[in-house]
Amino acid sequence: MTATEVVTPRLRSTAKRAAFWIVGGVVLLVIAVVALATLGGAQERAPLDPQNAAPAGGMAVAEVLRQQGVDVIPTSSLEDTRDAIDSPAQTTLFLYDAGLYLTDEKLREAVDLADTVIIAEPGFTELQAVAPGVAQAGTVAGPIDADCDLGAVQRAGVISGEAQGYRLIDEKSDALLCLGSGDGVYSLVGLEDDGRRLFVLGATAPLTNELAIADGNAAFALGLLGENETLVWYLPSFADVESTESIGELTPGWVGPLMVLLALVFVAAAIWRGRRLGPLVIEGLPVVVRSSETMLGRARLYQKSSARLRALDALRVGTVQRLAALCGLPSTATVDDVIVAVSALTGAQPNAVRSLLVDADPASDRDLIDYSDALLTLERDVAARIRP
Repeated sequence: MTATEVVTPRLRSTAKRAAFWIVGGVVLLVIAVVALATLGGAQERAPLDPQNAAPAGGMAVAEVLRQQGVDVIPTSSLEDTRDAIDSPAQTTLFLYDAGLYLTDEKLREAVDLADTVIIAEPGFTELQAVAPGVAQAGTVAGPIDADCDLGAVQRAGVISGEAQGYRLIDEKSDALLCLGSGDGVYSLVGLEDDGRRLFVLGATAPLTNELAIADGNAAFALGLLGENETLVWYLPSFADVESTESIGELTPGWVGPLMVLLALVFVAAAIWRGRRLGPLVIEGLPVVVRSSETMLGRARLYQKSSARLRALDALRVGTVQRLAALCGLPSTATVDDVIVAVSALTGAQPNAVRSLLVDADPASDRDLIDYSDALLTLERDVAARIRP
C-alpha cells in the first residue's frame, strides 16, 4: 500500500447502505422456500384421481368404498391395470382418459379386461372405438331425477351437478338409458354384450370430493362403483404413450439450417462488437472546470448521501501525500512509513497517528469536522518541525 492508497474500515458503513437489500433478499428467499414447499406439498393431480384430495378429486368416494370392503386399486397405465385385474367377473373397471392418452386399440383392450366397465365422459373418438352406437349430446345442467331401474340410480333419487349428455343413435341396440334430461339425452348409458356391461357415464360430478355429499350423489357413486369386490380406478397417463420415433425424426427439417444460421449470426456479431472493445482512451474535457467547482460538487454529493467516511478518506489521501513530501519520503512509501516518520518528528504515539490517518470512522458531521481539523493540525505540526 503506497502513500496514495489509504484503506479505512468500511464494513460498518457498507452494511448500513446494503441493509435494505440484504433484508429484501432474505425476505424473497423465505418467500421462495415457502412457495416451493407449498407447491411440493400440494402437487396437482388429475381430476377424479382417487388420491386427489382437491375439490375435483375422487379421494372421498374411494375412501368410503374401502371402508365398505371394496378393494380400490388406482392405476395409471394399461399394463398396471391388466396386472390388477385377477377376476374379470368380480372387478369393476373405472376408466377416465381426460388426456386422450389411449389409442383406439389400447382403449378396446382396456374395455375387454373386466366384465363391468365404466368409461367416464368419453369423447367422439372413444365412442367410435368402444360404443359406436352412442353419440355426444352436449352439456346437461343438474339436478337430474332417477328414471331407470338401475339400483344405484334408484337409491340416489336426485343427482346434482353438471353432466355430459349422450344419445343412442343405434335404434336396434338394447341399451339401458338413465338420467335423462329430455330430447333423448341421457347421462348414463348401459350397453351389454356377451355378458359384459359397458357404462358410458356423463354424470361424473357425484364422484368428486366437492359434490359427493350433495343430494343423492353419494348413493349413486357408491352404488355404481361399489357393485363388485374390486374396483380398478384407471386414469391413463404418459406411461401409455408409445413412440418409436427419435427426437431427430420428430424435429422439422428447417430446424437444422436455422440453428446453423443462428450460430453464424452469433459469430459475426461477436466479431463485429468485439472489434469495438479496445483499451480506454483518456480524453480531455472540452472546457476547463475549476477545482473549486468539483470540490463543492463532490462535497454536496457526500453530504446528501451521508458519506462521511468517503469524504474523510478524500481528505486523508491529500494529507498523507503532503506529509510524505514534507518528510522527504519517496512516492513509493507506504502509509506505515509516513506514520513512523510523522511520529518521530512530532513525538506523537504511532497508534494515535494511525487512528487519525487510517482507522477513525466519523459517526456524525461533528466528528467529520473534528477529524478534518485534526488532519490540518497534524500537517501544520510536521511542517513546523521541519521548517521552524
